[in-house]
Amino acid sequence: MRKRVNKPSGRQRSGTSGSSAGYQPGKGSFERASRKEDSESRRFPKRSFRDQNLPGKKSKPEFTHKPLQSGTAQPGLTRLNKYISNSGICSRREADELISAGLISVNGKIITELGTKIAAGDIVKYNGEKLFNERKRYILLNKPKDFITTADDPEKRNTVMLLIRNACKERVYPVGRLDRNTTGLLLFTNDGELAKKLMHPSYQINKLYHVETDKPVTQLDLKKLIEGITMEDGLAKADEAAYAHPTFKNQIGISLHEGRNRIVRRMFEALGYEVKKLDRVMYAGLTKRDLPRGKWRHLTETEVNLLRMMTGQRKPKE
Repeated sequence: MRKRVNKPSGRQRSGTSGSSAGYQPGKGSFERASRKEDSESRRFPKRSFRDQNLPGKKSKPEFTHKPLQSGTAQPGLTRLNKYISNSGICSRREADELISAGLISVNGKIITELGTKIAAGDIVKYNGEKLFNERKRYILLNKPKDFITTADDPEKRNTVMLLIRNACKERVYPVGRLDRNTTGLLLFTNDGELAKKLMHPSYQINKLYHVETDKPVTQLDLKKLIEGITMEDGLAKADEAAYAHPTFKNQIGISLHEGRNRIVRRMFEALGYEVKKLDRVMYAGLTKRDLPRGKWRHLTETEVNLLRMMTGQRKPKE
């Protein structure tokens, strides 16, 4: 015979169940009413990480800023490699290499872990020199003769930095170089990542030069400039080469994306010509329009965006 079991009433079931929510009269809302959870919380009180001091375990050092996982965001923090790149000394990829090599310190401590984030006010140093996260600057100069392209010259010669000394308070650097006797467009910036891409040959940044030689250039030699000239450091060829004047055959317009040292002069010298004048009239779509010799100007926002598009649409070749 089966025994009859008395079931509790509906009110008793709702008041004694540990996993359901009981209605509290007079409060107008449901609240958790688990006796089991209350008893366990009294037996095992919650403790914060800082309060734990377990015997036999060494306490871990506290870090000012714990590196976050990739893709996480936290207001006020900046990736260390981005901060270094923004200082203008290198690209983000190169910044990661500096971090891995132990050349970067934050608040006096060497940082080697990639993905580290820092806060405003943290002091970042590279080889002991303090870095500054500055506003990006882009300056275009129409370089005259007798100025060398360098940030600092031990021989105290005139440098291009003298020509733009009043352009901005941030420290900027030339993108590429022009010879002392070469004139024309020269870009300056503290945007290390963009500068690196503009100088990388795989991005094929176009440069247009006006060349004046010591004698007329033949049609055959113009063809050779385009087909390519074998030199000691490899093949060099122009994208385009044509006469710049209908009458004077010693004035040539030559377009190329090569960035090797003195490449235009060396190409003409290989064909038996001496370059008397060399002027860069266009660089990455930027022109000398309304920019007299020896003067500079800031790029417009549209021009900066165009440069970023040029270097962002294709990936560098490995």
